[in-house]
Amino acid sequence: MNILELFCSVDDFCQSFESEWKRSLIESSEKQRNRDCGLCLSEIMTIIISFQQSNFRTFKHYYKFLQQHYRGCFPNLVSYNRFVELKPSALVPLNAYLMTRLGTATGISFVDSTAIAVCKPKRISSNKVFRGLAKIGKSSMGWFYGFKLHLIVSEVGELLGVLVTAGNVDDRVPVPKMSKRIFGKLFGDKGYISKKLFLELFEKGIQLITQQRENMKNTLLPLQDKLLLRKRSIIETINDQLKNISQIEHSRHRSPTNFLANLTAGLIAYTHQAKKPTITGLITPMPAIA
Repeated sequence: MNILELFCSVDDFCQSFESEWKRSLIESSEKQRNRDCGLCLSEIMTIIISFQQSNFRTFKHYYKFLQQHYRGCFPNLVSYNRFVELKPSALVPLNAYLMTRLGTATGISFVDSTAIAVCKPKRISSNKVFRGLAKIGKSSMGWFYGFKLHLIVSEVGELLGVLVTAGNVDDRVPVPKMSKRIFGKLFGDKGYISKKLFLELFEKGIQLITQQRENMKNTLLPLQDKLLLRKRSIIETINDQLKNISQIEHSRHRSPTNFLANLTAGLIAYTHQAKKPTITGLITPMPAIA
């Protein structure tokens, strides 16, 4: 998606969202200047999201590129330092826009989490930006300091549920909250084995299917479920694209708010991808559990 199409999509959302959002804000007793910004909200959101779609590795270089080559699209571009100050104002609209970009449940879903490290392990003690927020956790790749991104996706690569937690949170904890929009079968790895979680999801019409540990008794599964369990790598592919294409993980953050804005924009950029990881040839729609 080019930057013009992205702006049209974001601007259509902002026209309906911005008035409702301002109406619901609690008024402050302090005097507010309420000076108009040179950039409107949809322009700010478009720039933040388009960076996650670009090949630039740092936002500063990308913003300078916009100043040189996209003045016609953004005639009121502010300075880079001023734009960094404006980014936190787009966090709530970005989250609301992401909710509108979530896909439709098909009855087949995959759940997984991925580590979002905010600094290298040897710099944990000196990190001040995320002190009290980020936690030390362990993934299949080893120990890290930061957060976890929990995702539920469909077999066609669409995001169905998103949640960010501290790095030491158990993968099973966010699943009930994330699974409100899905039905049918949910496939996960061994980290999601839990009788309590299975029963809780089953009451909601969701069947949790996981890989088995070596000390567990074998259970009979339909052939299609076994094949789909092997295709769980689709969500790992999505996590890889989010980190390497949408750049949701890096150690240059100077504000927790801008970290969340960057993460949310990366997820939005992924939803706008023309081609997403997809499983084909094995899928038949799954009915909801009675």
